[in-house]
Amino acid sequence: MKKLILISALILAAPAWAQDEAAPAATAETATAAATSDASPALAPIAFGGPETMTVDTGESQHVFMAEIASTPEQLARGLMSRETLDPDAAMLFVYMPPRRVSRTMEGTLISLDWLFIREDGTVVKLIANAQPGSQRALESDFDVAAVLAIGGGRAAELGIRPGAMLRDEAYGSLVAETAAGEGPETTEDEDAAAPESASDAQ
Repeated sequence: MKKLILISALILAAPAWAQDEAAPAATAETATAAATSDASPALAPIAFGGPETMTVDTGESQHVFMAEIASTPEQLARGLMSRETLDPDAAMLFVYMPPRRVSRTMEGTLISLDWLFIREDGTVVKLIANAQPGSQRALESDFDVAAVLAIGGGRAAELGIRPGAMLRDEAYGSLVAETAAGEGPETTEDEDAAAPESASDAQ
């Protein structure tokens, strides 16, 4: 009788052992599923215009940037979001026609940027330097502008660029005229875009 009781106890205990051994695997699977559900899907690349040469004249020196062009609503919203690096002589020109007061944010960006707000005649009327990546603070133009040039954070100080500098390029005038006429510049494929879009203008 004692043997039968012992055997019965071992049989009843077996499922508990099996459950304890399976628990870690179930926990790991749950964690993996949770991590997967939290991952944000990457966006497909979009095409930008350019690159075009943009020469900034400080009155003491000139510096040439190779600028991608953003002029469509999709391009203006995506901007430099998700870019991990920006070459010292690279830039992005955001074109707004007709000229207006504009507001940008750093939402979705990974790198610091300097922002040059530019009138239709090419005059830099405002500079916001070293805008912090990911910030949702509104970066206001305070004036009607036709374009905004984004360059690497700190580059304006390095090159002596400040309000009063001029963007002197036939390409700039042509882009402003084309956008005003409703014609978009030629586009190139952007392979770096992978962040979510924002309803407001982001970088």
